[in-house]
Amino acid sequence: MVTDILIREWVHLYTDKMFSWAFHKTGNKETAEDLVQDTFLAVVNTFSNFEGKSNPKTWLFSILNNKIVDFYRKEVKNPVVNKVSQNFLEGASFFDTLFDANGGWLNPQVPGNWGATSENLLDDSDFVDVLQVCMNRLPANWNAAVRLKYLEEKKAGHICQELGIATTNYWQILHRAKLQLRKCLEMGWFKKQ
Repeated sequence: MVTDILIREWVHLYTDKMFSWAFHKTGNKETAEDLVQDTFLAVVNTFSNFEGKSNPKTWLFSILNNKIVDFYRKEVKNPVVNKVSQNFLEGASFFDTLFDANGGWLNPQVPGNWGATSENLLDDSDFVDVLQVCMNRLPANWNAAVRLKYLEEKKAGHICQELGIATTNYWQILHRAKLQLRKCLEMGWFKKQ
């Protein structure tokens, strides 16, 4: 009975903060909600392990972080492929639209000059919305790699360990993700400006 009351109190106190953290780590509302729910289910099932030596928030976030890592490991092993990323997995068809046989940019695909307007883009909520759409179009493991490297500024070795991938695979994922993001941002933002 005391356990139920305590867990309800924790749900009330920490759910919003946990959701914000999970959303920050995944960029997906539904995934964040599921991870928080899974965390509280784990808390119910393992409450006897909580010795009270640490702050409940610390314990909850530790469980949540493990759930997030497990989520990305699962995504890396069983990626969901969308139509945009399918081109990457089926061969060079996407790259054939960007590069010539010598590896140079094809004329219409040469990266545009984003110029001085790009300095404060992250302060523009409309741009951030377009960026979020572009990020969500990436396969989950690509999205995770980009977020961990550029938003959380983690080192490559740590990212590879967290995602359970080889270093060469990591650099290939980043390269392909950046190309896809560039293309998406040019079509969704820069050509419309």
